[in-house]
Parts: sequence; structure tokens; C-alpha cells
Amino acid sequence: MELLAIFISAVLINNFVLRYFLGICPFLGVSKKIDSAVSMGLAVTFVMTITAVVSWAINHWILIPYGLDYLKIVSFILVIASLVQLVEMFIRKVSPPLYQALGIYLPLVTTNCAILFLALLAALKEYNFLESVVYGFGSGIGFTLAIILIAGIREQLDMADVPEPLKGAGISLIVAGIMALAFFGFSGMIK
Repeated sequence: MELLAIFISAVLINNFVLRYFLGICPFLGVSKKIDSAVSMGLAVTFVMTITAVVSWAINHWILIPYGLDYLKIVSFILVIASLVQLVEMFIRKVSPPLYQALGIYLPLVTTNCAILFLALLAALKEYNFLESVVYGFGSGIGFTLAIILIAGIREQLDMADVPEPLKGAGISLIVAGIMALAFFGFSGMIK
């Protein structure tokens, strides 16, 4: 039951994009089409899940036992950068069109503050291994849900009569704000 609560909390209640406003760059940059949004969401979910696993292992097997807690940020950044490079090489080899569609936003996953926040927050909450994995996966699913929702809305807005000053980033930020308000409705469910 605790794992389900962590998962639901990560996806809906404490959604990194819509509650903490982390990962906004790929959220707004890759959300013009649903296909690229799904791909980015899956890449971020994969990186978040693996980051949760590796950062937990590094934290509990190296940093804490040897009193190197002050190296958390540096070690977690190295983990994230390495994982994103692996994902980038894999996508480039397996699906060149997807690699081209994601463009500059795929390397930006390395600097996505949501992934670093995940690693640091999981360590701060002192999650065990399984809780860290569920938290990482749930956070990635939450990112994916948010980016797919806004991509669907933005595709519809391309056909809508939006006032000229609001076209593009303006209407996207308004929609993201409304989505954040909607997701705050889940905040009374589970803490």
C-alpha cells in the first residue's frame, strides 16, 4: 500500500512539472506534437527510473558509509549525465528519425533539474531501494502524463482562434498554469 501511495503521489500529487515547475524546458519545447512528447516522456521516465536505482546504490553503498554525503550533488550529476549519454546513443542507433525529432532536447535531459531533484529528494526522504525505484518510475510517468496532456492541448490550439499576442509560448504557459491548478485538486488525496 505504501508503494502505491508513493507512485500515485509522484504521478498526480507531487508532479515535478505541474507542482514544482521542474523540467519546464523540455516540457514546453518538445510538447508541440504528441509523438515527440511521448518519446521524450519515455526517455525521461527511463532516465529517472535508472537514476533512482543508481543514485540509491551510490548513496547507500559509497557516500553514506564513507561519510561522503557532501558529494551527493556531484555524484548524482555524473550518474545522470552518463545515463543520458547512453539513452542518446541508443536512440540515435535505433531510431534516427526520433533522434532528429527530439533534437537539442534530448541532451537537455542531462540538465533537466527534475532528474537531479528526484535523486536528491529520494535521498532526503530516505526511501529504501524499492521505494526509490517506484518514486523514480512514478515521477517519470508523471512527467510523461504532463507532457502528453499539454501536447494534445497544443495540437488542438494550433487549429483554434488564439489572439495573436498569445500564440506560441504565451498560450502554452497559460495552459500549463491551468493544468497545474487542475493537478492541485489531487493534493488532498495522499501526502
